[in-house]
Amino acid sequence: MIIDSHCHLEFDPLHGDLDAVFQRAFLNDVRYFLTISTKDSSYEKILQILRKYKFVYGTYGIHPHEAKSHKNIKSYDILQKVKINEKIIGIGESGLDYYYKNSDIDIQKKIFVEHIKASQESNLPLIVHTRSAESDTYEILKSEIKNKKLKVLIHCFTGSKEFAKKLLDIGCFISASGIVTFKNSKDLAETFKFIPNERILVETDSPYLSPDPLRGKINEPCNIIYTLKFLSKIKNLDEESFAKTTTENFFKLFGELR
Repeated sequence: MIIDSHCHLEFDPLHGDLDAVFQRAFLNDVRYFLTISTKDSSYEKILQILRKYKFVYGTYGIHPHEAKSHKNIKSYDILQKVKINEKIIGIGESGLDYYYKNSDIDIQKKIFVEHIKASQESNLPLIVHTRSAESDTYEILKSEIKNKKLKVLIHCFTGSKEFAKKLLDIGCFISASGIVTFKNSKDLAETFKFIPNERILVETDSPYLSPDPLRGKINEPCNIIYTLKFLSKIKNLDEESFAKTTTENFFKLFGELR
């Protein structure tokens, strides 16, 4: 059994064809899906998906690209949204993105901390987006973890080995997307080879980031099998046992799914 720990099922073209998307995923033994919130205006679509499909779970949070449109959001607001449905099992995605800087950096940091507080208060895992912001991401997480325990999943990890070491030291889980399969991602592959198996999750980030050999095409949860195959190969493990490990890691972080 495989769990897609990060997808965006409310985004088109996936949203318009969900029954078929799930059928293709089931054929590759993908049994559960965590659909990730990026902005408040699309949250109702996520809730509708959760009500319709028992094997889909969700999160609530504001992506750093969207921070500029949610300047005044507080941890209380996030918690109120989480309480709407018991199948909301995570906070995020939130974090820092200095690559595009679609939102002011200070606003990104402020909202990131509000998500961290909501995660700590609810004891729900925080799904972190970080791009070109390794130092600030680490320093904020390290500082807040000192105040109160925090469960963290770094999604779609593309950072350095040194960054991975720091994140592991503060207890983070790290998720691999299709990027790790790219031919120009040899350093990233080496980093995932180094990351302990018991800290790795897998994701698609669909409809984005299709793995090789599907790079450039619309991604969907069934394609997670390519990432899993790639990782199991560099880890010298059979696919079934590595799939079991990543699934167990998901349950350790998010709890057993009902």
